[in-house]
Parts: sequence; C-alpha cells; structure tokens
Amino acid sequence: MAAPMPHRLGLTGGIGSGKTTVAQLLHAHGAAVIDADAIARSVTAAGGAAMAEIAAEFGPQFILADGALNRDHMRAHAFANPPARQRLEAIVHPWVGRLTTQQAVQAADAGHPCLVFDVPLLVESAHWRSRVDTVLVVDCEAATQVARTSARSALTEQAVQQIMAAQASRAQRLAAADHVLYNEGISLDALREQVARLAPRFGLPGAN
Repeated sequence: MAAPMPHRLGLTGGIGSGKTTVAQLLHAHGAAVIDADAIARSVTAAGGAAMAEIAAEFGPQFILADGALNRDHMRAHAFANPPARQRLEAIVHPWVGRLTTQQAVQAADAGHPCLVFDVPLLVESAHWRSRVDTVLVVDCEAATQVARTSARSALTEQAVQQIMAAQASRAQRLAAADHVLYNEGISLDALREQVARLAPRFGLPGAN
C-alpha cells in the first residue's frame, strides 16, 4: 500500500516577521523544511551552480574574490535597476526550483508527513500557490519588521524598507493566507503554542 502523500505547506512572511522561527518550530513537530532562501544562497555561494551564468551575465565586478556572489553590490544594483533583478532571477530561480523539487522528493520518500516550503516570495511568485496545499503567513507590524531586521543584520533602516517595498504588501500576503500566525508582542513560548495548535491541520502531531 502506497504511503499517504505528505501535506505541502507554503510558509511565507515579510522580512523580520519570524518566519524562520516558525519553520524551526514546525520542524520540531516532524515537518521537513525546504528553505528556498537557503537554496538560493547555496547556488550563489563560491562554486555554486548558478555562479558561472551570473559571472557571464553581470561581469566580474559582481563576484567576490572567493567566487561567491557579491550580494551587497548585487542588491544595490538590482534595486536601482529592475531589469537586472529580473535577469538575476531568470538565472537563480530555475536552480532553486530544481533543487527544491529534489529535496521535496527526498523528504517525501523519507516519510515526513508535512513538507514546509519556506518561501519568502511565495505570494509574489506566479507558480508557488499551485505547488502547495495550504499557505501559512507569519505576520507582524511593519515597524516591527524594520526593528527586528536592523537589530539582527548590518542592514540600515532604509535598506530594510527597500527590501520590504520589493516584497508583496502585508495586505497581499494576508489575502493569500489560509492560516495566519500573528507574531507581534508575544513570547517565543506563545508563538510555540500557536504552532502546536495549527500543526495537526498540516498532518503533524500537536503539542509535544
């Protein structure tokens, strides 16, 4: 008898929303987490699968001495030049798609009851919604996104706001959501309790 298909959960949220923490909590309930951002970083690291194409398209000024993508330089260039961003995405996204599918097949074969696709730009994408069964959005206030991101990274407040402006709006994410976790002014334990209450809806055990 064939094993049941795992639940495919699309997890998204704006920068600084706490999405990564929620992914870790779902993993603790037995989900396999497939992190699109981590895959994108891997293919643009030194020796990454996308680096030869990126170097050919953009030139050596976008490549660090170790052969990795100069993310700061590329970020500034892409924000100032939207066609450049589209060219970069046309190189990186197919690699992310292939490796995401590969990881999903491996996780399903391993018997995970839920596959969590951690995708920052899920709402912005033309194809992700059709690839998942439900969408979980981690939500918080815009000011909180800026404060959290500035505190944990070297990004300035202006840089964080630029990233937020390039993402779907809060209203667009909420409109796309099947479930929402409101991660504003609560403790980690309270967030953990919210995840535990939702987990059974995704084929996972509840409170551990």
